[in-house]
Amino acid sequence: MTQLTIFLTLFAFIFTMVLIFWRPMGINEAIPATIGAVIVLIAGSVTLGDIGEISSKVTGATITIVATMVMAITLESIGFFHWVSQTMLKASNGSGIRLYWLTNLLCFLMTLFLNNDGSILITTPILLLLLKYLDLKNHQMLPYLISGAIIATASSAPIGVSNIVNLISLQMIDMDLYLHTMMMFVPATIGLLFLSSILFALFYKQIPVKLPSYWKNAQMHVIYRLHPLQSPADPPDSKKRSKVMKYVLLYVFLVRVSLFAASYVGVSVSAVAIFGSIALLLWRWHYLKIPPSDMVKKTPWQIFLFAFSMYVIIYGLHNIGLTSLLIEYLEPIVSENLFHATLIMGTLLSLLSNLFNNHPALMVGTLTIAEMGLDPLTLKTIYLANIIGSDIGSLLLPTGTLATLIWMNILRKHKVKVSWSDYVKVTIIAIPISVLFTLSVLYAWIRFIYL
Repeated sequence: MTQLTIFLTLFAFIFTMVLIFWRPMGINEAIPATIGAVIVLIAGSVTLGDIGEISSKVTGATITIVATMVMAITLESIGFFHWVSQTMLKASNGSGIRLYWLTNLLCFLMTLFLNNDGSILITTPILLLLLKYLDLKNHQMLPYLISGAIIATASSAPIGVSNIVNLISLQMIDMDLYLHTMMMFVPATIGLLFLSSILFALFYKQIPVKLPSYWKNAQMHVIYRLHPLQSPADPPDSKKRSKVMKYVLLYVFLVRVSLFAASYVGVSVSAVAIFGSIALLLWRWHYLKIPPSDMVKKTPWQIFLFAFSMYVIIYGLHNIGLTSLLIEYLEPIVSENLFHATLIMGTLLSLLSNLFNNHPALMVGTLTIAEMGLDPLTLKTIYLANIIGSDIGSLLLPTGTLATLIWMNILRKHKVKVSWSDYVKVTIIAIPISVLFTLSVLYAWIRFIYL
């Protein structure tokens, strides 16, 4: 590699990350990523031969995520999420504390059934709608908004299919969704419960013990944002509507389960995801007379461009020797002790994610460990430690993930003030201790089922 090639590749990476964090004029993150990828290709650190390998790793994961987003958009169009929010508000029964835990449960399930970016896009407007109609003060909104965003983003850790970069990385180390879930679901879920409890302790004094007396009226306002399954003549607890929504919920659950079944038997996960989305679209067309044409505009096709371009840039860094340098320093530590390796790699990925965003951080981390020549169990354990650092540790700063950047943008559009100070004074306590706790639980779980 020439000095010019190395310089241009590093410039492309720095240029891309600066624009993703800054986002001048609301620019979509796919644009700077694409420009950066073009610079890397011109520099010659990524060849046309490399493009074929990159395509094979990125395409399936991106199709799966896009298909999931199509499903989320379809659910939104039939009023599913408004029904969920009304059900959640009713279940709170006027308790602000109960609403806090239901908020975290909602965000966890939305990420589990859909994905982290989609969960943020769905749950944040729902929470803003609820909290504004409850007429809560800004400081009273913070526990719900901040904890909801953190849990929604961190909940992509238990299953690999909830985050596009997790799906891409799975292919890099030859790990299927079934094995990932078996090794990761229990420790990551325990870690999320721990994180949610820490957040509750930090926010306890700000959470209203009782919601305003007119909280029941808020249910009506949530419902009467009209959609095809609701009309002003319908009562808020329309049995027909609830029955349809429960069937839809069951369908989404079965589609999600089928992804893991497909992974276990060697069937294409992306094909199953596409089939599940198309079937839901056809049902909506037949039942509600809404043609699928709206998906062309609403589906975030730029996700594919962003994922592909970021991988090109990271592959360029890999080819100019970044991963070789990391291997030189990390391999002796990683090979010596699995517990120390788990803590060190998880902590390192947390730091890299907050410095560079978790997408490039996890890609660099996965490329690094994939070339260390580790035994399969050590490789997979350290990869899962990387996931914890990437999905949970990245939440120390609001710029650590695309999901939290999206969240901040939604709040600004709705003129809700959540400053960096509001966010960081919570995460500086909650995130480091939660990462170390979850990494320790992961190690204990791996020892329990394998050693």
